[in-house]
Amino acid sequence: MVAETFVDNDPDVEPDDVVFHDIEHPWDPEDIRVSTRSFSLRNIIDMITEGGLDLAPDFQRLHVWGPVQKGQLIESVLLQIPLPAFYFAEDADGVMQVVDGVQRLSTINDFVTGDSKRGGGFPLIGVEYLSDVKGKRFNDLPAVWKRRIHNTQIVAHVIEPSTPAAVMYDIFRRINTGGTPLMAQEIRHCVSKQRSRAFLKELATTTAFDNATPEVLKNHRRMVDRELALRFVAFWYRGPDGYLRSDSLESFLLRVTQSLDDKLDIADLALVDIRSAFERGLTLAHEVFGGHAFRKWPAGVDRLAPINRALFETWTVELARADQAAVRENAEKIRDFARQGMASDTNYIASISSGTGAVSSVQMRFEKTREFIQLAIER
Repeated sequence: MVAETFVDNDPDVEPDDVVFHDIEHPWDPEDIRVSTRSFSLRNIIDMITEGGLDLAPDFQRLHVWGPVQKGQLIESVLLQIPLPAFYFAEDADGVMQVVDGVQRLSTINDFVTGDSKRGGGFPLIGVEYLSDVKGKRFNDLPAVWKRRIHNTQIVAHVIEPSTPAAVMYDIFRRINTGGTPLMAQEIRHCVSKQRSRAFLKELATTTAFDNATPEVLKNHRRMVDRELALRFVAFWYRGPDGYLRSDSLESFLLRVTQSLDDKLDIADLALVDIRSAFERGLTLAHEVFGGHAFRKWPAGVDRLAPINRALFETWTVELARADQAAVRENAEKIRDFARQGMASDTNYIASISSGTGAVSSVQMRFEKTREFIQLAIER
């Protein structure tokens, strides 16, 4: 399989160049546990209502369907046109998350269970064949049409909880190739547990995070805020040297996510220390760079650039490790050294611009960031 790069067009965040590679050490096919099951839409709607099926586990997808798309999907169900297969992931408690098919199931659920005072979630717009249902909501439909919706059968491929997280991640990556694919952090979120999800959300909603990123990432719809928090945790907890033992940035971040989910690996007290370091790094970055924190800001250029992931992970970690008083005393010099590096140091510029997941790039940008800080403090 050819490697693919998924880019999210967000003017506030510089596109990432993380590449989804084939796994260098393929997992055992025996680890794959995927079953095929059939459900009626009535079953599905009941599961959503009761919490047994999670349509969007704590994130919003990039695109929301318009009224015509929604109306034509419902019309397809009424016409008994088979819907493409869905993909669910089941956890140890039996709760399933929708991997592929969020928009379709959200639309159907909203149509049937939406605002009952209005007779359903939305009126049918854009229907082409069933003129008698045009403009009607679910409760306005004749009983025969309601039964047809409820009795419609769908096919779902369910990734079972015994499937290892790394295998599940790769399955998610492979099947999310149409429409608006899940971004890497969204996939990690789906295969992770509540402990890591809650902690990354906690970090991404701190006042220090909002101040340092001027809220452009607040509740980011593609989870860039959670990804940045995870990158800090990964490089703070394992250090740049820990990255040397990883096949890729993907596997590095996934392993740290699993560590966050394991109290025996990262204890509760360690989470407190990580949060403290995260806030310290963010606060100092904001004091040094102001509104240009984590953005390319070469000497002689004042344009506000998008947030850069590589700059975020290096500056938060290295500033958190530095002496706070010395950083504050030499903030202007640190800023000047960094800006000069972004203007004339070709190796540093490359390390934050292209091939950022390469081990050499990671080492280079961490070394340079430490150098900028040390030079400013020593002179």
